[in-house]
Amino acid sequence: MLALISRSLACMHHAHANNAERSFERVRGGGQNARSIACRNANSMNAISAARPSPAISAARPSPALSSLGALFVVLWSSAWIAGKIGLPYAGPFTLLLIRFAAAGAVMLAIALATGAPWPANLAAYGHLAVTGVLIQGLALGFAYFGLQHGVSAGMSALVNALAPLFTALGAVPLLGERVRPRQWLGLAAGLVGVAFVVIDRISLGAATWHAYAATFAALAALVCGTLYQKKYCSTMDLRTGALIQLAAAGAVVLVPALRLEGLEVEWSWTLIFASSWLSLVNSIAAFSLLYVMLRNGEASRVSALFYLTVPVTALMGFGAFHETLSAAALVGFAITVGGVYFGTR
Repeated sequence: MLALISRSLACMHHAHANNAERSFERVRGGGQNARSIACRNANSMNAISAARPSPAISAARPSPALSSLGALFVVLWSSAWIAGKIGLPYAGPFTLLLIRFAAAGAVMLAIALATGAPWPANLAAYGHLAVTGVLIQGLALGFAYFGLQHGVSAGMSALVNALAPLFTALGAVPLLGERVRPRQWLGLAAGLVGVAFVVIDRISLGAATWHAYAATFAALAALVCGTLYQKKYCSTMDLRTGALIQLAAAGAVVLVPALRLEGLEVEWSWTLIFASSWLSLVNSIAAFSLLYVMLRNGEASRVSALFYLTVPVTALMGFGAFHETLSAAALVGFAITVGGVYFGTR
């Protein structure tokens, strides 16, 4: 299993490097040809420049790999909630997260050493990776678990989390210079409506305190900020050493509440080992690697729209694994969400 993960991560990293080299060669070759044409005929150069697609238009086109990678990402990301529900009876939420990050970090360290993966070039790069790990893994998951533990309903938590694609798109325009077309805004709005239909039967204010709701919205803010930060500062990171640094930073964040609130109490069993192994290998390594690859090659506003699909897919998984209720409204919401994501990623 370790060798398979190592080869997969190395292949994804080398594939990106090769694509970058080919793109550079095309740009360099295009520049040389353009200069040659300009020397011969300025009018021909103008015609060629006019016919060539602008970078903005090229960037707006969805990546050919986005559909297949996106579908796999949604399935893997959604499975975390199922594995978490299986493991929580045996460990507190922060302790389970600590086990998840520690195990995933150990695997990534072994992979990085075995494959000779490059490390960040300077302290600033280490800092950017640590910030992303704290935001997108440590705080986003930690605050969400805290809210659920203190009375926020699963439906309300999912609905708040579903605001992430919309806020990511709003932030991507000024911070990343992305262009979000009207059709994408329509898709993002439709996706949010679809998620509301999926969780409508599970939304309740319950007995949660304002601290619990504050934590839930803090989880949303951490996910949005982490996604934008990853796209802006960590897109070129090596998937092996970069993930290791992020996992270490995330583990440091959840260590304190795991110690103070839960005393690191664990009831070890094969069920917990299975659940924590799934969370570590499938979610913290595979799913996050796919997310980072998509953010590297695509726009943050488009990639984040895939988070909409994790809510209905998780509902379907819960129906199959735990026989949870799946209402007609949820099925309608699933269809609306799929349509919204289709327009939101194109």
